[in-house]
Amino acid sequence: MLFRQLFHIGSGSYTYLLAGRPGGEALIIDPVLEQVERYLKLLEELDLDLAKVVDTHVHADHVSGMGALRDRTKCVTVMGAEAPVDVVSMRVRDGDAIEIEGVRLRALHTPGHTSDSYCFVMDDRVFTGDTLLIRGTGRTDFQNGDPVAQFDSLFGKLLTLPEETLVYPGHDYKGDTVSTIGEERRFNPRLQVASAGEYVTIMNALDLADPKMMDIAVPANLNVGCGQQDEAHPECALTPGDVMGARRRSEWILVDLREDTERARDGVIPGSVHAPYGRLTSMIGPGGTLRALAGQPGNRLLYYCAFGERSAMAVDTSRECGVGNVCHLVGGVSAWREAGGALADGTVEAR
Repeated sequence: MLFRQLFHIGSGSYTYLLAGRPGGEALIIDPVLEQVERYLKLLEELDLDLAKVVDTHVHADHVSGMGALRDRTKCVTVMGAEAPVDVVSMRVRDGDAIEIEGVRLRALHTPGHTSDSYCFVMDDRVFTGDTLLIRGTGRTDFQNGDPVAQFDSLFGKLLTLPEETLVYPGHDYKGDTVSTIGEERRFNPRLQVASAGEYVTIMNALDLADPKMMDIAVPANLNVGCGQQDEAHPECALTPGDVMGARRRSEWILVDLREDTERARDGVIPGSVHAPYGRLTSMIGPGGTLRALAGQPGNRLLYYCAFGERSAMAVDTSRECGVGNVCHLVGGVSAWREAGGALADGTVEAR
């Protein structure tokens, strides 16, 4: 596995790059906007294809690089289901897996620093965002922070991991880079408490100033979604109402870009073809299944995903590959469900 820990001096933020092998897919956790060119150069040097970018929560001390990386690489953006952002490609819930080639993370919902805070666990390490820091914990006095919830997240989830689990935090201001669950349990002063009440007393007495970038970073990080309307080709961005009428025409081929876990959890639009977004380039390229379907007289591909971001990018990718008879469902399955559209069991459809 390839692993890089990258530091942004201005915000004291750590960003993590993971890949299963040289030349394979990569995943980035908590990117900083000012460092995007650095990440792209590293990806190029290591011959990696950025597949997913993950934010542990809505950051208040820096503008996330998530949207910029998506725009430059067409990667999938991932946040927790509770994140109050406008649009991301995938939303995970507690216990869900985030996977790329050779790397698997397990999502832990760990509210407290913010209501949408998540940590991500691998076999030997955990990326703790701002929930657990080295000899500290994240503040709980804004963005729906809650010291009682953080106590539960720390003692009920993170500290139940094996003691040898490596702890990689989202920030450090002292020069520390890594710890372990066992170290933090023994030496973190905020964890030397006997009850939630003691922890609340510690956190409520911190009296910290607001992050310097808060008024800029939070609004920017709440609006990270890519545009789903194509001004040059407005007919390619369809609403659920448009699609419900169009589905009765035999030339429309619905293409589900989501992963198996999303389909099983949230259902599928009946009659869809499954083409995972990560395989789109090969499936729409020469000899690909989608290219063959699009090449049949009268056919038109209609992409959809969870919230419309991947499908909008898929339209661009298809055009770049020379396939122009494509469009997408604005708002994805989420909008489809809200409009009363039928959904089939994704577990059955996947068989």
